[in-house]
Amino acid sequence: MENTLKESTTNKGTKAQVLLVGLLFVCATILGPGCEKSVRTTGADKLTKSSDAKTVILEAYRIILGALADKDPSVRVNGIEVVAETGQARLMPKVQRLLGDEFVPVRFATALAVGDLEYSFGARSIEQLLRDEDPNVKIAASYAMVKLGHPEYREVLRRAIASSDQTLRANAAFLLGKSGDREALRLLYWALRNKDSDDKVVYQAAESIAMLGDDRIYPKLWTMLLSVYADVRVTGIRAMGALETPEAKNALVTMLEDKVLEVRLVAAEQLGRLEDPIGEPEVLDVFEKKFTARMDKGARERACVLTALAIGRIRTPSLTKYLPKLLSDESQAVRLAAAKAVLQTGMKK
Repeated sequence: MENTLKESTTNKGTKAQVLLVGLLFVCATILGPGCEKSVRTTGADKLTKSSDAKTVILEAYRIILGALADKDPSVRVNGIEVVAETGQARLMPKVQRLLGDEFVPVRFATALAVGDLEYSFGARSIEQLLRDEDPNVKIAASYAMVKLGHPEYREVLRRAIASSDQTLRANAAFLLGKSGDREALRLLYWALRNKDSDDKVVYQAAESIAMLGDDRIYPKLWTMLLSVYADVRVTGIRAMGALETPEAKNALVTMLEDKVLEVRLVAAEQLGRLEDPIGEPEVLDVFEKKFTARMDKGARERACVLTALAIGRIRTPSLTKYLPKLLSDESQAVRLAAAKAVLQTGMKK
């Protein structure tokens, strides 16, 4: 559950999927000596050899702006998320224009960005989205209204979690967690335990409960870390990171020994998010042990994305020095993840 937009975004009527933090990138990337074959030649030397942090940061902005204008709606969604997660209010005028995008996932992500950055200039457009034909967009707009100072719209999210539509139920669970609505814990536990809830609802409800700081969810998250499925373990890791208790942090440390590289990288990222750089060696190994040398293109890309995201959280000089090369990768997903990391670190030495 990377919680990427799992449904196709090629149709106007496509429903928005659960947008878990950081997961839209999971269908993308790893870098290391094995990824060097994927580095673009144009501009690569300039970025990797330059000691000018300003040049690197400007390249990161260029990549993000390109993503916001990309013809692929999934790329636009990723770009919007990067703007929101890195707090780039200066780019919000360009993001706001996407509130009228023809694709549901783009409108959904844009509404969240307006809410997350409390971008009041987008309030009028958000009010229009409250009447959107897609119920997922409506609850995203309701979330934005809550963040813009209208708590009465929490009730819209609370009602949506009881929907028979599993996508809408999962999205409502996600937004209740993001909104900080602890009064919704009862509803989230209901969704978690309801026999009609599918896996995406159950896992999202568990993560949202963790986002709200209820440590009673810890045993459930621990079972997710023990799953035979790597994507479930990844979701559990992100939820443990959201829980932020000492026990959750200790659980994350154990996941640095997982047999799957991508799982280890997500664990390192979440520990970095908790200001613990203990996962740095796992990320460095990507570069130093040639882990990607025998990977196919898709696996290499996924690992590279996760590597960049981990660097953005850990932020040590031994890792950030690799970001210029990641900015020059042939994969747009890798470049965008690296751009996010650059803005998170400021490329400080």
